[in-house]
Amino acid sequence: HIQGMLATQLNELVHVSVHRFNLVKVKDYISNDVQGSKIVIILQLEVVGDGPGGKIGEPVNVYDQRGAAVAQPNAKSNRQSSNPNPAAPMYNRTNVAGQSAPNHNNPASPPVKNNPYTSPGVKANPYSPGRGRNAAIVHQGSAAGASPGGGPRITPISQLNMYQNRFTIKARVTSKSDIKTWSNAKGEGSLFSMELLDSSGMDIRVTMFKEAVDKFYNYFQVGSVYTITGGKLKVANMKYNTCKSNFEMTLDQNSEVHKVDDVGDIKAQSFDFVKISNLEGVPEGNNVDILAVVQDIGEVQSLTSKKTGQELQKCDVTLIDDTGVQIRLTLWGNQAIDARNQLGGNKVVAFRRARISDYGGKSLSGGDVHVEPKIPETEALHEWWSSQGSRGGPVKSLSSTGTYGKMDGFAERKTISDIKGQNLGYINPEKGDYLSFKGTFTFIKKDKEGGAWYTACPNKDEPCRNRCKVTQTTDGNWQCDRCHGTYPECSRKWIFSATVSDDTASTWVSVFDEQAQQLLGVTADEVFAQIENQDLYDGYFGKATHTEWIFKCRVKNEMVNDEQRLKTQVVRMDPVDYAAECRDMIAALEKFQ
Repeated sequence: HIQGMLATQLNELVHVSVHRFNLVKVKDYISNDVQGSKIVIILQLEVVGDGPGGKIGEPVNVYDQRGAAVAQPNAKSNRQSSNPNPAAPMYNRTNVAGQSAPNHNNPASPPVKNNPYTSPGVKANPYSPGRGRNAAIVHQGSAAGASPGGGPRITPISQLNMYQNRFTIKARVTSKSDIKTWSNAKGEGSLFSMELLDSSGMDIRVTMFKEAVDKFYNYFQVGSVYTITGGKLKVANMKYNTCKSNFEMTLDQNSEVHKVDDVGDIKAQSFDFVKISNLEGVPEGNNVDILAVVQDIGEVQSLTSKKTGQELQKCDVTLIDDTGVQIRLTLWGNQAIDARNQLGGNKVVAFRRARISDYGGKSLSGGDVHVEPKIPETEALHEWWSSQGSRGGPVKSLSSTGTYGKMDGFAERKTISDIKGQNLGYINPEKGDYLSFKGTFTFIKKDKEGGAWYTACPNKDEPCRNRCKVTQTTDGNWQCDRCHGTYPECSRKWIFSATVSDDTASTWVSVFDEQAQQLLGVTADEVFAQIENQDLYDGYFGKATHTEWIFKCRVKNEMVNDEQRLKTQVVRMDPVDYAAECRDMIAALEKFQ
């Protein structure tokens, strides 16, 4: 027997599937010198059989005196008889690819033979003292092929490990960050990172610092294919790294990088798309791939980072896919600045590894942007948008315009009678109190003069952000007192009152534009364009009456015309998922047993 150890990436197997006396098939390993002894480092193994068995035979250490006797009982007679040449050292043999020819003219220099105790596919030890200029870089498996033109052999990213001291990969650059700079007590410098994808379907994050930034930043182009030699590996920090590889790579100015022809063996990009409607169940902090129509693009805003004090640019875009559900995604930096030029016109865009947040309901942040990716899903989404999506309002929005957070769970819901019974609206008089409940619209007040909307400023920038009220002047233009602008047209936003009931009570609520669009399925501007058709106008409200929703409301005691009034405002609405409601009710009933 010989002593061995698992490579770092296999450590968890000790707690899961590898136990004493398990029979295992070693698929990949290297050997290493540790304090004068050889240790086998297992890179890949497979457990054979259902469970641990018993010890097989009486194994002895291959390196002790007894082991030598077992392996070669009469070394002297062997040397003098059939085998005049001694066996080569077991693990320090020269790599076959770089082996010198035997010297037939010098009998004192016997030819080196292959080790009879190891399989032909075993790697040479990369840390062996005998590993010199003639030793080739060894890679396993048929996937590791030579580069065109007889270049270095290629190691798939999926087969990289911490025990390789030199390797070459061939990969496509799928994303590249901006150059970031830092300055602290230790000095200053710059860095950038990129993501590489190879033909094995595995991707890895690569980072460069200082001199390497100056040398390689402009050389690496997104979409191009390169061979890279001389990278250094470390275990990936999964908190910040979203690539599939368990490792990260660092390149320095001495790394060898060559741009090669794109022969089509590497995908342009790899996506694992998630539908927007399924994001409600995704925990905060996870990263997802989204394919969606960019429905709206906000203005670029500037803010100062609390950590670094640097000025940042951000832009919020509204996304919708063929589930009819919306979500807000925030772009940063150059992506925010270029958003209107790159994403305008209801383009289909893939956002790769955007980060999930619970801020304002569910929202997304960042991610690599791929406009109109050449995949079948893009065309299907275009067809949906043309035939259905562009004609109606969203089923619902996962993101709220305020900071009201996510909808309360089934167990945290209240009833309408709790507004009065728990004295809501007076507990937190400045900000108001919040509650969630299931209820039904029983009446919608639509008969406001001119329509159930108000005229808003069309300016999407600060300070108005398309919300402040405007008045019409004598010349037919619209005047905004907030931004002091005059505009030929205005934007109409829904605003109306309604009554909502459950099995305990009913209450008046105020409904504003975002929730009204969700309820009616149409914008106020679209209805205004058909205002002369009274039946059509009434039809939108008639269809919405007696629909059931999960509400989140803010209850606040306000002063109205010198009187204290308790006002309830709808801040979020979700359609009822009746299957989920049944499961939650059954679970609640089981707790009473």
